[in-house]
Amino acid sequence: MSAIKTLLITGVSSGFGRALAQEALAMGHRVVGTVRNEQARREFEALAASNAIGRILDVTDYDAIDGVVADIEETVGPVDVLVNNAGYGHEGVMEESPLAEMRRQFDVNVFGAVAMMKAVLPYMRHRRRGHILNVTSMGGYITLPGISYYCGSKFALEGISEVVGKEVKPLGIAVTAVAPGSFRTDWAGRSMVRTPRSIPDYDGLFDPIREARQQKNGKQLGDPAKAAQAMLSLIDSDSPPAHLLLGSDALNLVRQKLFDLTAEINHWEKTTRSTDG
Repeated sequence: MSAIKTLLITGVSSGFGRALAQEALAMGHRVVGTVRNEQARREFEALAASNAIGRILDVTDYDAIDGVVADIEETVGPVDVLVNNAGYGHEGVMEESPLAEMRRQFDVNVFGAVAMMKAVLPYMRHRRRGHILNVTSMGGYITLPGISYYCGSKFALEGISEVVGKEVKPLGIAVTAVAPGSFRTDWAGRSMVRTPRSIPDYDGLFDPIREARQQKNGKQLGDPAKAAQAMLSLIDSDSPPAHLLLGSDALNLVRQKLFDLTAEINHWEKTTRSTDG
């Protein structure tokens, strides 16, 4: 039996956040979950009478985050694990998608996650222990037409996670970027924000991608409960990875990306080297 820990998980109302919270509670861990309203808080706390603790928080309300974390540390106990799960997907051809949609995507997926990390790190640093899991995406490695803002946000969070991991490792704190492939969550359904189409030149490329995503929704290969179990195995590891892919689709697509990237680097090596003085 692993040691009982206190996990702070953002966005526990659905998807990975809810699955992770349920699996953690089943293992006896204490879970503080952030939700967006009072009804969601009551529903979450009903999962486990004493170990499920809800906190109302919008991760883009940056001024509120420090106070919420301080209150958790004081009234619930030390946060052993932060899971930055809150996020959503934006779908839209870049030329058609307003900059305001990009700002919102980065506010939630990047700035919200960073603000949460900044809030827990002083406590973890003081204790010289802790683990941060940032839920990114295979879209932080591979790309697809129509999700430029989403991929951009996940590429950003992958990079930030890797750097912060190097900064805090000497202080006894681990950071893992967890990159799921396609799972049976609401990501491609009700949770996705879609920019209306407006430029016919992109129809031939993008319409089949959008149609395939909608048809596949709910039938994805990945099981959120198994993803949750995989993530929970990380917090018991003495040497957790900096990056973890979840799902065989993510594994295959990222391996292909690295293979293609290596081939491109080799093809242009002469040009690359030509710039040395």
